[in-house]
Amino acid sequence: MGLVLAAISYDPLVHIEIGPLSISPHGLGIAVGFLLGARLMLPATRRRGIGDDDVYALLTWAAIGAIVGARLAYFLNHYGEYDSPLDVFRVWEGGISLLGGFFGAILFALPEVRKRKLDFWKLMDAAAPGMALGVVIGRIGDLIVADHLGKPTDFFLGYECPPPGVETASPCLGDVVHQTALYDFLMTSVLLVVLLYLRKRKRYDGFLITVFGAWYGVQRVIEDFLREDTRHLGDTLTGSQITAIVTIAVCVWHLGFVRHTPRWGHWEENAEPDADAVPDDLVETPTMASPPAPEGEQREREE
Repeated sequence: MGLVLAAISYDPLVHIEIGPLSISPHGLGIAVGFLLGARLMLPATRRRGIGDDDVYALLTWAAIGAIVGARLAYFLNHYGEYDSPLDVFRVWEGGISLLGGFFGAILFALPEVRKRKLDFWKLMDAAAPGMALGVVIGRIGDLIVADHLGKPTDFFLGYECPPPGVETASPCLGDVVHQTALYDFLMTSVLLVVLLYLRKRKRYDGFLITVFGAWYGVQRVIEDFLREDTRHLGDTLTGSQITAIVTIAVCVWHLGFVRHTPRWGHWEENAEPDADAVPDDLVETPTMASPPAPEGEQREREE
């Protein structure tokens, strides 16, 4: 007789009522995750010679881009479920994509990066651990509201659906289902530890964000097979899986074959000197040898 382990069971808290206000732990988790991720980023940008004022300006655009990208990516992935393209603006009905938020944040901040002549890859490496921390905190909000519930399972980390009448943020389609937000929380926590360890050693700019892209992409491909979601390409892959697979291919190719900072993205005015470079004033410049002086002139010089 096998060992039977009980599933995880609790009643979600989809809304917190404070007087006339109704606060979503899901939205609160996203906001707190963004702020704490930004806070983790600041010491790393300072070490790279990037001022706090520059970072704050970039984070403002990144926050706007994250909202736009997250909503637009979700809308495009579920377009068949909407009646009109204008429904993309009905954000109060919910529906966002984490990967879309990442790409939206980067795209919206990019013009400001170029305007301020900052190094894009140094910024992204500084941001990578903060991005992982933001995901970890955000997933806590997902767990509180019971969001991203997946397919039925007998896995011991599955979530036991609450009784009828208890609200969950996403449909609970079984007695015990995969809780993919928990899996994402656990795997991204490990990723965060790895990134914090890797950044202790000097590496080429772009290394940390490439590791983040490859690692998080792999786990999203795995997790989405356990989700109940709209699928494409012959009802096989979700929109997030397609995006993740492309990201994995680019990142693994770069980590395995390129192994140096991408050539574009360097717009800084006062770039930090390369630690391995030799200063120009210490480099001996070969010159043509001077002809020997006449014997009499040489005697005068020696005297």
